[in-house]
Amino acid sequence: MNECVILLHGMGRTKRSMRRMERRLSGHGYRTVNLDYPSLSLTIEEIADVRLAPVVERCREEGCGPIHFITHSLGGIVVRRFLQTHEVPAGSRMVMLAPPNQGSELVDILSQFFFYRRVMGPAAVQLGTSLDSLPNRLGPALIETGIITGTKGLLPFASWIFQGPNDGKVSVERARLAGMGDFLVLPCGHSFIMRNPAVLSQVVHFLQYGRFSPP
Repeated sequence: MNECVILLHGMGRTKRSMRRMERRLSGHGYRTVNLDYPSLSLTIEEIADVRLAPVVERCREEGCGPIHFITHSLGGIVVRRFLQTHEVPAGSRMVMLAPPNQGSELVDILSQFFFYRRVMGPAAVQLGTSLDSLPNRLGPALIETGIITGTKGLLPFASWIFQGPNDGKVSVERARLAGMGDFLVLPCGHSFIMRNPAVLSQVVHFLQYGRFSPP
């Protein structure tokens, strides 16, 4: 198989968080690149242009046909930003896990505090829900995209923060994206959704067929 899959972790995480996913994909014959990037010190634009773009170009130079993306949280917004100015080969697909595609209500609250802005860095404050936030200024899905999000939010007073079901950081409705090919809600929390056995299986199914398997 000459298909490459690039994995992008979420905010404050490292590529270790995606290793279980990486192993599953490698076991199905995909060439994998588990990208590590400094999520707490760069803007989303910088991550897309400086860290992701060279990796995609290297996959292309190595003769990969489709170049797929598996993303967690912030990683999905990075890919959306990348696709605004770059193209990938025909047949490329993306699975986004717990993406704040319309921003996060939790970020709206936390970004008011200096300590959060200082510790979490510039990308974190770009993920709010206002109409001029970066996720809401980006266009619709530009490649075949499947989204998996969760309902296992553990935050106290979550009903004061989120409108409807949520995974503790992103509400189900704000994970949706115009132009997406499929959408799946599972009983997962935000932080470890990428390790859930059902999620691992659904990711492989989407890359193979462009849709999720009926739960």
